Amino acid sequence: MLVLASLVAGLATTPYAAFHFHRVTPYGLLANLAAMPVVSALVMPAGLLGLLAMPFGFDGVFWAIMGVGIDWMIVVTQTVAALPGAVGRIGAFGIGPLIAPSAGIILLGLLRTPLRWSGAALLLVAVVWAARVPPPDILISADGRHVGVRGGDGRLRLMRTAKDAFLAKEWLAADADARTAGDASLTEGVSCDGSGCVTEAAGGAFVALAQRAEALADDCERAALVVTARPPPAGCAASTIGIERLRRHGALALRRSRDGFVIDVVKPSGIDRPWSPAVAGDSEAETTIPAPRAGAPRAVDATPSEADVQAED
Repeated sequence: MLVLASLVAGLATTPYAAFHFHRVTPYGLLANLAAMPVVSALVMPAGLLGLLAMPFGFDGVFWAIMGVGIDWMIVVTQTVAALPGAVGRIGAFGIGPLIAPSAGIILLGLLRTPLRWSGAALLLVAVVWAARVPPPDILISADGRHVGVRGGDGRLRLMRTAKDAFLAKEWLAADADARTAGDASLTEGVSCDGSGCVTEAAGGAFVALAQRAEALADDCERAALVVTARPPPAGCAASTIGIERLRRHGALALRRSRDGFVIDVVKPSGIDRPWSPAVAGDSEAETTIPAPRAGAPRAVDATPSEADVQAED
């Protein structure tokens, strides 16, 4: 029964763990089988008896017994975690591949007719669906200071004008990337100076992160996409992501399409949440960014605006 209970519980929670934490634990059943008997027979009874004995001052022996059980749990977790393939990394997928296994689990658990096995089919569909979700080509933070660009090798490169190890860690986890936030390979192929950064994306196009207003003229001429925490110039020949779009819609994920980029936003227009209220008069969010305009380079007025000058002062 312990094996069956652990197996069912593990399968039921795996889709949600993969969705939120981008990880699965192939050896979770093994860890449960090794740890749960000790938890049930030693840790929990000792903890309960310790609480009852605490008013009388006789609780010390029970905490010691409980500690033995906890030490065993730690040994089990460290041993299982050290096994090859103990952590399975799953790339981020949308809400659809999460709803499908939820419906499948409900069908398997509630129906008592052969129709219940349609739930297993839904689980299989969810696995295939999640595996086929294309990863984003470009990630942009809500403050416009961090940009992740997928290079020709299929891995993310990070351009950043501020340090945020947590953000980098989350991006890497969602990309099923085992690298740490401080890995030197994250900045390979990225060129930065005091005005911003630029890197080459898959396909040969350049993506620029402009930090200063004077960098925009060159970036607009040479890059396919310019990200800036400032208002982009109106005559920019490149596709642009400016501060106003980021303020309204938060972080962005861009996927390359035939005509430019398809955008996924954190804060879609019209969505009103207690922790993220809708902006009054907010217009419908653009779902695409057109490809850069072809033709001769246009002159771009890169004169810093009054707001930019005040910000730099």
